[in-house]
Order: sequence, then structure tokens, then C-alpha cells
Amino acid sequence: MLYHLLISLYPQVPVLNVARYITFRTAAASLTALAISLMLGPTLIRRLRAFQIGQVIRQEGPQSHRAKAGTPTMGGLLILAAALGPTLLWADLTNVYVWIAVLTTAAFGAIGFLDDYLKITRRSSGGLAARYKMGLQILTALIVSLVLMWLAAQDLYNTRLIFPFFKQWIPDLGWMYMPFAVFVLVAWSNAVNLTDGLDGLAISTFAVAAATLTALAYVTGHRVFAEYLLLVRFAPAAELTVFCGALVGASLGFLWYNAHPAEIFMGDVGSLALGGALGTVAILIKQEILLVFVGGVFVMEAASVVIQVASFKLTGKRVFRMAPLHHHFELSGWQEPKVITRFLIIAIIFALFSLTTLKLR
Repeated sequence: MLYHLLISLYPQVPVLNVARYITFRTAAASLTALAISLMLGPTLIRRLRAFQIGQVIRQEGPQSHRAKAGTPTMGGLLILAAALGPTLLWADLTNVYVWIAVLTTAAFGAIGFLDDYLKITRRSSGGLAARYKMGLQILTALIVSLVLMWLAAQDLYNTRLIFPFFKQWIPDLGWMYMPFAVFVLVAWSNAVNLTDGLDGLAISTFAVAAATLTALAYVTGHRVFAEYLLLVRFAPAAELTVFCGALVGASLGFLWYNAHPAEIFMGDVGSLALGGALGTVAILIKQEILLVFVGGVFVMEAASVVIQVASFKLTGKRVFRMAPLHHHFELSGWQEPKVITRFLIIAIIFALFSLTTLKLR
């Protein structure tokens, strides 16, 4: 909205020409999101405490987490407000891909909100039944995939896949892209959700992944960079840089209050939304495969749960002391801040590696 206002005033005020540049609007969206997070954080925390909206700790979790019971949760509402608001302010709202990213993120956030609400009202860690939760995620992802297929039919999107290290192998999935897109969205929303178990862990590693996607969205939409890096250039995707920048700013602002010891938790309303945002952006900029490296920590966390469950069902033995992976290291003797810091370092390494693959093709 602000972008369109500034552009309309440009003929009368030449300095407003700066609003045309993606880099300026990305920085503006990021700083706006950061400011909103920092300003609204204390108010939200007080309101959540007043309404006794506190975290319900799983009985099967580490004993050290019992002290966190009652900490305000549903802080993902702050992340969504801080990320989506600046996106609507600074992005070009005539760009359909911006709306896909915004609405998909909000939809996954709504599923998480329902789950959190049921946990709080029931005073239980159960929340929304798994089959309904997964069903709603699949339904949301299916709607997004149908929109993408419609855009592909209009030559406004393509169903090809880009593989890191292979510059010639770009297969076109056609209609098979639909189940693939559904899998990506559902898998990533749950991967971030599984990572959200320690103070600041999910949001800090998400900020690193979002920053990486910011760079990827920019080069994907830039003619010179896309050609030089042998990417499938998709000019409209450049506008998603603003959305990603807002996610980074919102994440850093939330981390201010979520850092150990956390004053607020994001809840499923935050984790499902952020995972959905990662998957959506990766799909729109055609970096679905590279996202495995961009969000490597989330892949590790999700994989640890799959391995643990499969091992226990097949052999009756557990591979890890506890899954997800961060709990395994907690029970191995690592203090919570050490687990968080080391996972953050790993996230940065994954992000740097993913960026180097752009040239190693």
C-alpha cells in the first residue's frame, strides 16, 4: 500500500524514485517488521499473561522443561503481524506471487492458531487431533498447488525442478508437480514445528534460512544474476524478496523476547506459519530442492523423528535418547543455550553451503 502511494507521488517528488528498487523496499520491510516486533512484544506478553494463555508442557518431554509451564505462548501472532503487515506496506500488491506467499503463510498460521487454542482451553498438550491437523495442512497445500497449476497453464509459472550441481538436468514434472508441492508445504510446516522445542532455537535458525531465501529470491528475479548463475529466471519472484526481508525482521524482533530464557513462545501459530512460508517461497522461486540445504537444521530435526519412530516400530529400540534431535543433545548433557548456539552455527553453515551451490553447477 505504501509502495503504491510513493510511486504515485514520484512524478511530484523525484526522490521517491527509490521506492522502485527492490533492495530499498526489502530493507524497509525488514526494519519495519523489526520495529513492530520490538514495540508490540511487551504489550502482547502482558496481554497473554493477563488472559493466562500459557504453554502446556508435554509430560514425555525433558524434566528440565517443566519450569517453562505457563510461559505465554501463541507469540506467532506477533511474528505474523510483524511480517505480513510490512509486506503489504512495501510490496507490489499487483504481484500475485506476493499474495500466494502472504495467504499461504496466514492459512498455515490459522491451523496453528486452532491447535494452540485447543491446547490452552483443554489445558492439555494434545490440541487439534493429528488427523485433522494434517488434513487441514494437506487441504491448504492442495489449494496452493491448484493455483500454481492454473498459473502454469497461463504461462505464469513452470513446473520444472532445479537440482543443485546439475545445470542441464531440469525435469518438468507437469501435473505430478501437484503432489510434490503438497509434500513440500506440509513437510516444511511440520519440520519447523518439530524444531520449536528450545528457547530461540526455531526462530533463530528460521531467520538464517529466511535471509538465505531473501538472497535467492533476489537473484532469481534479477536478469543478470540469474543468467550468470544458470538459474531459471523468474522476474515476478523478485518481489518475494520484500516478503522474505519482512520475515527476517520479524524473526529478529521475536528472538529478542524468545531468547533464553524465553519470555514468550511462538506456539504452533508461529511454527506452522513459518514452515509454510519457507516452503511457499522455495516453490515460487524454484528452489524446492535447494531448500533441503537452506533449512538443513529443520531437515535434521524432522529426520530424527522419522528415524526414531521407524526404529522403535521395527526393532523396539530407540536411536536417540529422545526426538527431535535437540532433546537428544539435552539429555546427553548439553545445556540448553549450548544446544541452541551450536544448532545456529550449523544453520549458518548450511546457509553458506546452499549459496555456494549456485555457482557449483
